[in-house]
Amino acid sequence: MTDPTPAPISTPTPSRSRVLICDDQELVRIGLRMVVDSQPDLTVVGEAADGDAAIAGVAALEPDLVLMDVRMPGLDGLAATEHLCAQPHGPRILVVTTFDLDEYAYAALRAGASGFLVKDAPAEEILVTVRAVLRGEVMVAPSLTRRLVERFVLHAPASVPAQRSRLAALTEREREVLALVARGLANGEIAGSLFVGETTVKTHLGRILTKLGLRDRIHAVIFAYESGLVRVGD
Repeated sequence: MTDPTPAPISTPTPSRSRVLICDDQELVRIGLRMVVDSQPDLTVVGEAADGDAAIAGVAALEPDLVLMDVRMPGLDGLAATEHLCAQPHGPRILVVTTFDLDEYAYAALRAGASGFLVKDAPAEEILVTVRAVLRGEVMVAPSLTRRLVERFVLHAPASVPAQRSRLAALTEREREVLALVARGLANGEIAGSLFVGETTVKTHLGRILTKLGLRDRIHAVIFAYESGLVRVGD
């Protein structure tokens, strides 16, 4: 059995964002740690080899971000992501996948992850993605979000009345914005389509997230499909 006790790595300074790395491959953990610890504003506070150790590490070390593998023995990254994202003040989760459309990526995003990172990504891309997620951004391109959701939403449960009824909280314009977000349009493209300013689009999107109780853009896209507002192929 894997020891769930987190492995402390370093003592962070207050100015550094705290990162926990969870992957069952030691070489992957070493590589990610080298990339993250090379930066003055980031520090790896611990490592974990499975989901149980990741959960224990978050409780003990209070990281700002977890780099979470999905395919691990014992408790996998998906179950760990679901657990951590259900916490009121849990860290952000950046899923680390082998392929750009890993079969678990959709489920992880649906569970609350803020994006995903391919394991063989260049160091510069890893750092850009890590910092963006720490700022609260979602690191999946709008077009890729749609492709990802369309690929896996067919396997998700059909929309239920409770989901459809939540759409009643939105104005007609907010529904239009949500549908365009789900179709993979960026904010500028939505603004052009609706003949409004990009700031207006951002305001609508913020209200949509608040009204529906959604975490970010990715989860708005998932909701749009699963509620039936948008269908695969639209």
